[in-house]
Amino acid sequence: MNKILAIQFKYFGDAVFLAPALLGIKEKFPNSEIHLLVAKEIAPVFNRLKYIDKIWAIPRNRGKFNFFELLPFIKALRTCKFDRVVDFGGNDRGAIFSLLSGSKIRLGLMEGSPKLLQKICYTTRIDSYGLPKNYIYRNFGLLNSWGIQKPHNSDPQIISNTHLKKQAKNILKGRSIICHLGTSQPKKEWPIKKWQELYISLGNRRAAVAFSSGTSDRERALLLDLKQLEPSIFILPMIKDLDLYLAVLNEAELVISGDTAPLHFSHALGVKVIGLFGIHGSKEYAAPIYSDHEKVTSNSCLCIDDLEHYEICMSKKSCMESIKPSQVLHLLSLK
Repeated sequence: MNKILAIQFKYFGDAVFLAPALLGIKEKFPNSEIHLLVAKEIAPVFNRLKYIDKIWAIPRNRGKFNFFELLPFIKALRTCKFDRVVDFGGNDRGAIFSLLSGSKIRLGLMEGSPKLLQKICYTTRIDSYGLPKNYIYRNFGLLNSWGIQKPHNSDPQIISNTHLKKQAKNILKGRSIICHLGTSQPKKEWPIKKWQELYISLGNRRAAVAFSSGTSDRERALLLDLKQLEPSIFILPMIKDLDLYLAVLNEAELVISGDTAPLHFSHALGVKVIGLFGIHGSKEYAAPIYSDHEKVTSNSCLCIDDLEHYEICMSKKSCMESIKPSQVLHLLSLK
């Protein structure tokens, strides 16, 4: 039986958009085993997807690649004798694993001119600048060289762990709306004052709201800032187990969030969402995946070109600030 290895070493939010491409590979090569190599912390996103035959979950230390420590893992990988490998990330780690897999057909992304490592590790290189910005369409653009087309159902998919349902309900304590404050980049975040305005405007529905953030100290501080303004808010406890966190999201009726992993996880779980999109990159890469009744977009973002690479907004007035609570309330009324 043929075996195909897909590799993805990117951020949490990016990874969830990989599922449709994996389904596309399975439909093109139905008699092949589909293996997926991802960082250990993101692996639960792909558990229980029937078109993935094996998940290789590898511990990752950002910026470090210890060949000798990973040698047993690499040896096990090579024994599979993969016929094809595709690296959806195009970074150094993915390129190295592509080469070390031992496959003779190795497809990977690059940005502009290929780096030396990409020249060595990939047999076919596709320039990401020539692909669509939309995460899902970009993945299929990479696969075009294998003759793979976008399947009829191209929505991202996550299947939650039903064994964690009761525990997830206990964590939510009857709340049905999750408002997620934090993102990996502060410039993607809706100001705390706006969240306060939204919370006040919800009136009787406030009792259904739970607030959450990421696990970093900076993101957790956002919750404390909001708590100072509105002492009555309910804050979800920090959940480091991704499988459990997905189960909690799955129990919600609605998730409101900026462009970050919990929004994309919820969408893939089939939970109703309202995404808040402001910065130029968010509007190009993630926002097109959502329908009009699932998103609110800001005024034009001025942090483009070199300014786009800063984690904080470089404009005097952030684009996220232009999103009004009334816009979110309007979409809430449609849910």
